[in-house]
Amino acid sequence: MATIVVLVKNVPDTWSTKVLESDNTLDRTNVDSIIDEINEYAVETALQIKEADPERFQVVALSMGPSGADEALRKALAMGADDAVLLSDDALAGSDTVATAWALTNALNTIDDVALVVTGNQSSDGSTGALAGLLSEYRQVPALTQVGAVSVAGDKVTATREDERGTWELEASLPAIVSVTEKAAKPRFPNFKGLQAAKKHEIKQLDIASIGVDAGQVGLSHSATVVQGATEVPARSAGEIIDSGSAEEIAAQVADKLAAKSLI
Repeated sequence: MATIVVLVKNVPDTWSTKVLESDNTLDRTNVDSIIDEINEYAVETALQIKEADPERFQVVALSMGPSGADEALRKALAMGADDAVLLSDDALAGSDTVATAWALTNALNTIDDVALVVTGNQSSDGSTGALAGLLSEYRQVPALTQVGAVSVAGDKVTATREDERGTWELEASLPAIVSVTEKAAKPRFPNFKGLQAAKKHEIKQLDIASIGVDAGQVGLSHSATVVQGATEVPARSAGEIIDSGSAEEIAAQVADKLAAKSLI
């Protein structure tokens, strides 16, 4: 049976206060963590493809993270994924997107007959949006990125991308990578039976040794990119209201102020 692998990630709750460690990596131990919302769209996409051809596909959720990252996997299981795999190793801590993609592609190699990898377009904690493209390069398979509706027929995957330039119909041969946006199918709510089954499901555990990755290829000290520093976004100040003069005079004042800030 062919496998659709959906990548999921435990991230700090959007409303939690984020704190950086001394090495400028995100403190993930003292915040509430949840499955990244965009990953729920990825899971839903994978499940709908499977449900359109249930004799052909199974859905496996894959995550990389520290202990506790299995919560995102259990959410995917509760929604309907057939199995789940967690890649967890202290050596992976602080990996940038390039190192993360390398670890994940090797974890994918442990899963039989991967026909399609589905991921969100970007995580809410890193927001690089580069994972699908990196996996495509490492695995030498096509990637359809930033898409909404996705379907599979025969050995082809088709998807629709909408951007500021218009709507694009994309197609690629399987195996392939797909990254979805919030324009993809709305995620379903897990039912009670699914939630109970997810709690009991045994999640397969992997470390870097089991996927053939060397510690010198991953982790903060071996990443190609690092965060040098960060500052908090300043509080938004009250806007300026221009309400004196004629419409033409007000428009001219607005244009002058925008030009002074090099915005026009």
